[in-house]
Amino acid sequence: MDLTERKKRILRAIIESYIQSAEPVGSKAIASSIGMEVSSATIRNEMADLEAMGLLEKPHTSAGRIPSPKGYRLYVNELMEEHKLSLQETERMNQALRLKMQELDRVLDQAGRVVSRLTNYPAFALSSGMDKVTIRRFDLLMVEHNAFIIVVMTDTNVVRNRLIRLPSDLTEAQLQMLNTLLNTTFTGLTLAEITPELMRVAQHAAGEAYGLISLVVSFAMEVLEGLEQRRVHTSGLAHLLELPEYQSLDRAQPLMSYLSEDSDPARFPVPKDDPMKILIGPENVADALKDTSVVVASYDIGEGMRGVIGVVGPTRMDYAKITARLSYLAEGLSRLFGQGGAAPGQGRREIGDDDIP
Repeated sequence: MDLTERKKRILRAIIESYIQSAEPVGSKAIASSIGMEVSSATIRNEMADLEAMGLLEKPHTSAGRIPSPKGYRLYVNELMEEHKLSLQETERMNQALRLKMQELDRVLDQAGRVVSRLTNYPAFALSSGMDKVTIRRFDLLMVEHNAFIIVVMTDTNVVRNRLIRLPSDLTEAQLQMLNTLLNTTFTGLTLAEITPELMRVAQHAAGEAYGLISLVVSFAMEVLEGLEQRRVHTSGLAHLLELPEYQSLDRAQPLMSYLSEDSDPARFPVPKDDPMKILIGPENVADALKDTSVVVASYDIGEGMRGVIGVVGPTRMDYAKITARLSYLAEGLSRLFGQGGAAPGQGRREIGDDDIP
């Protein structure tokens, strides 16, 4: 059965009406909105064809139709018009993006809260760390007789340093010996490969300076852990209870439980190749998300890491508006991390609750 232009208009009108009302849509409501001179009977026939094609569903208690996951997918891929952000929307988001970049955790938490308030849906924000990072080299630099700087460079060209003060003096020769031992023993290893046994062997080889080996390697392990770690924050779970689909606590509770158990970031989808990803209903792997849609956007944090912001809501969500807002926020966050400063033309300051729309 061909999907004619008229069928496409009717399908789009039904989906957009259902997005707004959460009520099954009948032929009379569609007749005046598709911009075509057709009768209600003709529209009913077209709706029956769309149902036969699996694009619409008919609830048992209503004569109207609602979109199916297949219908939403066609809408997102072919029928959805681009949402133009208003000046008010962009200003509200720019206010939220005027951040002072302090801790990644704080930025993720704020990003999740901003997304949730802008969309009125539960939101999540996470960072996607690198899988296997290794130490490329160590450099120990003498500052004073009882102080030196540890410089650690990873294979991803991330450089971290720390000043160490000692209770007793250290000679340049001892420092160079430690430097050589560290570079021959601990470079090219992932965090998991730096074992207690390897530490014991290196400490034994260091002789009287065995305590410094532990000090330097512990710092290197902190660097690797920070780059590999993924953090996740969820916000706005209470928004679910404001939606008609989740007025029943029995229906809302499993999804709220799933979203609140945020200790495992792998539970949340992450775009791999595209900056935006939309998962509709059964396209979600997790059972708790089978009746929802998930929209996620990624942004560049730097140092080989990606950030992700996303929303979870009913399949009737306004995909055009949600994707426009997430895309704008993701691009703004990429600029902020890339420049280490505020959005173009704006001064830097720390975000507060009043900044979040």
